[in-house]
Amino acid sequence: MANQKNEIPEIVISRLPIYLQKLNQVLKEGKTLISSQELAYHLGVTATQIRKDLSNFGGFGKQGLGYNVVKLLESLRDILNLNRIWKAALFGVGNLGQALLSYKGFSSKGFEIVAAFDNDPQLVGKEIKGITVQSVDDMEKGMCASEVKIAIITVPAGQAQALANRLVDCGFKAILNYAPVTLVLPEEVKVSNIDPVLVLQKMAYYLD
Repeated sequence: MANQKNEIPEIVISRLPIYLQKLNQVLKEGKTLISSQELAYHLGVTATQIRKDLSNFGGFGKQGLGYNVVKLLESLRDILNLNRIWKAALFGVGNLGQALLSYKGFSSKGFEIVAAFDNDPQLVGKEIKGITVQSVDDMEKGMCASEVKIAIITVPAGQAQALANRLVDCGFKAILNYAPVTLVLPEEVKVSNIDPVLVLQKMAYYLD
């Protein structure tokens, strides 16, 4: 199964949540059918690209009729393994970390932060949004044998790589990295980097 998943280009997988988001929106609007042309118009991609992406996972929709919104939604959720609650652990409980603990979008989309870690003695033991902050020194005691395999990192750049190495050794398989540094990790560990400064720097190129 893992090999089959790796055969699908990552760029295709990255577009599926965007399709899912739009389908949820049109469902709320009361639409039951949608064509690839309609999806393409709203998402800024071509209808051919959408059909090609979906063809990687089987047949969807009918010629001239479009896609059944509910069925396509269900199929995409299955493909993305979103038919369960995924638990995550947060590392770094500064301003950004606390904002993420407060963010309700995770729980509404099938993700739940169940543990939080920091190395600040003033934060360790403190309860934030119902979660007691633990010392990062104790991470292995509770996490390595748990079912939590997603980590969210918001620590300073200088601490991120060493922490990520520990997470990999502990069995974490996916890391959402907010630290402004590129992590070097085994290929089988999925890393997504979120650095708004890099995005702003790219946007600045187009400004006069």
